[in-house]
Amino acid sequence: MTLKELDIEFKDAVDLVNDHTEPFPADFLLRLYAYYKKATKNYDRPSSRKPIINAFKANALFQIKNISRDEAKQEYINLVSNYFLYRK
Repeated sequence: MTLKELDIEFKDAVDLVNDHTEPFPADFLLRLYAYYKKATKNYDRPSSRKPIINAFKANALFQIKNISRDEAKQEYINLVSNYFLYRK
């Protein structure tokens, strides 16, 4: 897959998540959050009003610290694809 194709698939996966109206499982959201932040080079600190949520987000980011932006995009795409393939 070329970088342009990866970017298109990543954008499509982000749009699919944003357009989805049902709630996602919390662990799934944390993984999406981490991969999205890494893929978009968004290094802002987690900004939830609840410290425990910030701790979970920071932990999710820490767990993927050694992957590249392109790997993060691919993992995001894989998560979204698998979720919508295997959901009810």
